[in-house]
Amino acid sequence: MLEYFIRRLLLTIPTFFGCTIVVFFIVTLAPGGPLEQQIRALRGIGAGEASGASSTGGSVIPESALLELKRYYGFDKPIYIQYLTWLGVYPRETESFVVEPETKRSVGNNKTVIVKKEGGSYIVYDGEKQSEKSIDGWIIEPQKSESGEERVRIYQTGFSGILTFDFGKSYDYREPVINLISARIPVSFQFGFLGFVISYTVCIYLGIQKALRHNSAFDFATSTIVIVGYSIPGWALGAMLLVLLGGGSFFDVFPLGGMYSQDYSSLSLGEKIVDRMYHFVLPTLAYTIPSFAGLTMLMKNSLLDNLSQDYIRTAFAKGLREQRVIWVHAMRNSIIPITANIGYIIGIFLTSNYLIETVFNIDGIGKLSFSAIGSRDYPIVFSFTVISVIITLIGSIISDLALALVDPRIRFK
Repeated sequence: MLEYFIRRLLLTIPTFFGCTIVVFFIVTLAPGGPLEQQIRALRGIGAGEASGASSTGGSVIPESALLELKRYYGFDKPIYIQYLTWLGVYPRETESFVVEPETKRSVGNNKTVIVKKEGGSYIVYDGEKQSEKSIDGWIIEPQKSESGEERVRIYQTGFSGILTFDFGKSYDYREPVINLISARIPVSFQFGFLGFVISYTVCIYLGIQKALRHNSAFDFATSTIVIVGYSIPGWALGAMLLVLLGGGSFFDVFPLGGMYSQDYSSLSLGEKIVDRMYHFVLPTLAYTIPSFAGLTMLMKNSLLDNLSQDYIRTAFAKGLREQRVIWVHAMRNSIIPITANIGYIIGIFLTSNYLIETVFNIDGIGKLSFSAIGSRDYPIVFSFTVISVIITLIGSIISDLALALVDPRIRFK
């Protein structure tokens, strides 16, 4: 077993880095990134006010300001350095400040520094003790302002990135991405787990009944329903359910969105459970119904195929009861294809629900990532990609384990 996990991990490492490379370079090189958005915003703000408006209607942004923006977003370095920095294997700038020599500068945490020029080089001193105590750890980079005045940039470096479980700070929220994601993962997990359980429970039973009643009116009716459900995307089905049952043009039965009512905190435990269930009905339907067709038809066709095998005929010839033949002999082999898809389904439910969460105004990781894609909040977009890849890889391992439990031909030896 241990050998299997080690081998599986070694095989997934190239896949992980391959996915991150493709996503990183595509997203970074795509036009309309955060730097371009910030430049347009700055020009738009000063379009009617700045005295130095350009002929195109936007204000002129000083070259030094553009360089500072590039430095802030990390676009002042080659793209391969940006990728290595994002991984956490190349040091990034931290605590960066521009100071004037011989002038105190606050560097946070109630600390100040002062930079002095001694013998042609610059030395950083404690701002309170001044020349009594120099401070190590600062990298000093002499610069000149646009007017030619002498100034110095001081900064520190450190390793932080996805390999150190530091996803950086969101451009929009100004908060660590790990905090934003950790606060929303439980929300998405609730819907993902509930949808997973309902899908497998309903689809396995429905597929069995369709196989046992093959070519009957029940088989044709249920096939029509599940195929129609499969043809409608989850977010579109959610929007349709809101119009029909959320107080739109038809019935006012369920709430328009969210996870609980405004007075949720004042409810008793039983009332809270009922309130949550009430809010979960429509989103759960939108999560699960589009996945019914694949699982149901897979279960039906797998069971039909096994019922036609020789070992099933032999079991009937021995006089075994029909229920035992179907539920004991045929079912064990029929659920093998269903089991093989468990990890894939888990990944879909946990990471591919951004549109559904947006439609129902659910503050999960999907909605957060969808908003980040629109605003080009790269730290969140990249973090969501990493989490999706990790969940998919873990799901594949779960599928292998589940497959070994139901298929006697597979052993981890």
